[in-house]
Amino acid sequence: MTAQQLAQRHHIDTILSYAEGGQSATEFPETELIGRSWKRCISEYGLDPSQPRSARIVTQQTLREHQDSVDEFLNVARAGVEQLYGMISHLGYVLLLTDHRGITVQYLGDRRSDRRLRQAGLYLGADWSEQYAGTCAVGTCIAEHQALTCHRVDHFDATHISLTCTSAPILDPSGKLLAVLDISALDSPQARYSQTFALNLTQLYARMIEDAYFLRRYRNQVIFRCDASREFVQVNGQYLFAIDEAGRVEASNTAGRALIGDMPRQKAMGQKPGLTQFFECQLEDIWSIPFDQDDQVRAFRRQGSGDTFFAALIQPRIVSPRSAGTETFAADEQVPGLDRLAADDPVMRRTLGLAKRLRNRDVGLLILGETGTGKEILARAIHESSNRSKRSFVAVNCAAIPESLIESELFGYVAGAFTGARTKGMRGLIQQADGGTLFLDEIGDMPLQLQTRLLRVLAEGEILPIGADRPVRVNCRVIAATHQDLGQLIERGDFRADLYYRLNGASLKLPPLRQRADRLHVIHSVLDNLIAGGGLSAVRLRADAVSALLAYDWPGNIRQLVNALMFAEATCDGGEITANDLPEECVSDRMPPLENDLSATGPESTPLLNALHAHHWNISAVARQFGVSRPTVYRWMGQQGIILPRFLGRGDVSGR
Repeated sequence: MTAQQLAQRHHIDTILSYAEGGQSATEFPETELIGRSWKRCISEYGLDPSQPRSARIVTQQTLREHQDSVDEFLNVARAGVEQLYGMISHLGYVLLLTDHRGITVQYLGDRRSDRRLRQAGLYLGADWSEQYAGTCAVGTCIAEHQALTCHRVDHFDATHISLTCTSAPILDPSGKLLAVLDISALDSPQARYSQTFALNLTQLYARMIEDAYFLRRYRNQVIFRCDASREFVQVNGQYLFAIDEAGRVEASNTAGRALIGDMPRQKAMGQKPGLTQFFECQLEDIWSIPFDQDDQVRAFRRQGSGDTFFAALIQPRIVSPRSAGTETFAADEQVPGLDRLAADDPVMRRTLGLAKRLRNRDVGLLILGETGTGKEILARAIHESSNRSKRSFVAVNCAAIPESLIESELFGYVAGAFTGARTKGMRGLIQQADGGTLFLDEIGDMPLQLQTRLLRVLAEGEILPIGADRPVRVNCRVIAATHQDLGQLIERGDFRADLYYRLNGASLKLPPLRQRADRLHVIHSVLDNLIAGGGLSAVRLRADAVSALLAYDWPGNIRQLVNALMFAEATCDGGEITANDLPEECVSDRMPPLENDLSATGPESTPLLNALHAHHWNISAVARQFGVSRPTVYRWMGQQGIILPRFLGRGDVSGR
C-alpha cells in the first residue's frame, strides 16, 4: 500500500471514529464548523467516507444554464476575479467562482496542470456542493454562510486530503447567498496557518465584488456611503446604503446590514428604516453632504453609541452629451412624447427624467405600477421618442395569452411544426419586434418554462422558432411591466431571479392616480386625448364634475378614469359633463341634501314621480335636482316600480 493510500485509509478511519463518538481528540477536526459538516455528510446526506467520489463536472448545457442565471453578476465580478488570480497564480492556486448551488461558473487556472485539476474537480462546471462533494470549502461555505479554509484532512472525501481550499460567500443586496469565491491549490504545506493570508485575501475580494455588484444594481439611486475613516470613505467606504428621496434605506451591503440591524426583517414587516434612525441627523443633513465641505464628506454620530462615521453621497449617473451638436440626455431635455405624460408630480418627473436619459439605450426597463396606471402608455412613449420609433412597437400581454399558445405566439413556428399550424409558418411576436420595441406587459404571469427561453433571447439576441433547426437573430429593445411584487414571486419560486435582473436594467415607477399631485392635468389630458382620437364628442367638464373627479380615490387608476369620462360623455347634456353625469361610484360619497325628501335608498315614490313629471321625464334634469348621477335615478325607479311612459323615446328620457 502506497503512502497516499495509507493516508487516505487513516483519514477514513478518523471520520468514522468521529461519527461514532470516538475520543481521539487529536484526530478530530480543528474547528466546530468542520465537525458540523462531517456530521451532515454522514447523517443528512448519507455519504460514506470509504467510498470516495470522482469529481462531478456538469454538461455544457447545464453549465450554460447556471452561468445564465448569474449573467449580470459575472459581468461585474470578472474584473475582481482576474485581479485576484493575477495575485495568486504564481503561488500555485487556481480560482473558482461558483453560484449559490456550488456549480463552478468561472474558473482560472494553469493549463499546464489541466488534467490533474480536472481530475480533482478544480475546474469549470465542477459541482462542489456539500451534498455531493462532502466537506469542502465551497460546499461548507454555502451551508454555513461563512468564510473558511478547508485544509487538507478537513475534507470529507479522502481523495481531497492533499488540497487546501479557501472560500468566502458573496451575498446579494437582500442578504441572500449569490455566489462563492474560492482559491484552491492541489498541493499545500501541512500547517493550517499557511493559509491565513489566503483567507483574508479571499474575504477582501469577495467583499469588493459584492460591493461592486451592489453599486451596479443601485446605480440609478442615491448611495449613502460611509466609513470610520474620512480619508477612505470616497474610495473604499465600507458601508453602502441605497436610499430614496426621504432618506429611507432601500437596500444595503453586508457591512451596512450589520451596522443597522436586520433590515430584511423590518422590510418584511412593512417597515422601511430611515438613516435618521441610525445617525444623529436630520434629512437635510444628508442631502447637503456634497455642499458642506470641500471634500464632499460629512461626519455623523451613530445613535446610541456615539461612534463617528464619515459619509459621502454617490449620485445617480447622468449621461452627458457625447459631443457638440449631438443629442443630449439631460433630465430637463424637452421630449414632447414623454413630457405630456405628467405635469408637476415629483415622482412622475423623476420617472420621466430617467426615461429620457435611457430612451436610446439598449438597457432593459421594468415599469412598475398598479393596474391601470398607464404602463403601456409610458412604454409606447419611450419607443416613439427613441431612435427605434420607425420600427414596430409590439405589445404582449403575458396574462392574456393562453399558456398553451404563448410559446408559439412569442417565438413563432416553421411550416408543419405541429398539427393545425399555418402552412407557411408564422413569425412570432419577438421577431415582429425586430429593430423596434417588445413590450411584455404583466411579465409576472409568464410561465417559468418560457422565462428560461426568454432569458436566452435576451442574453444571445436570437430565437429558435418551434420546429426550426437554426436560430434567427433579433434585435429588439425589451420593456417589461408588472403590477405584481416580483421579489415575492422570486421568493416563492414563481419567477426567475436572473430574468428579473436582466429585465431590470432600470425601474420606472408609476404612482397610482390617487397619489399624483397632477391629477387635474391627467384628467384634462385623458379627456383631450379621447376627444382628439374620436372616442368622444367635444365636451367640457363643469367645476362640480372636476371636484368630484379630484376627490375620488380611483382604485382602477387611469384606465378607470377613461371609462368614467366615456360614460359621462355618453350621458351628459349640452356638451357639458357635470357631477350628475359621472358613474355612481365616482360620486357615491356625496350625500344628497335632506330638503329633497330622500330616504335611505332614495326619494319616496311621490317626490320622485313629481320630479319626473315636472321635468317631463328628463332623467338628467331629475338627477341634477337630487344631486345624484343618472344611473342612480334609474336604480331608484327600478326599486319603486316606476316605468317610463311608452310614448317616450330614448332621446326624451336622456334629455338630448
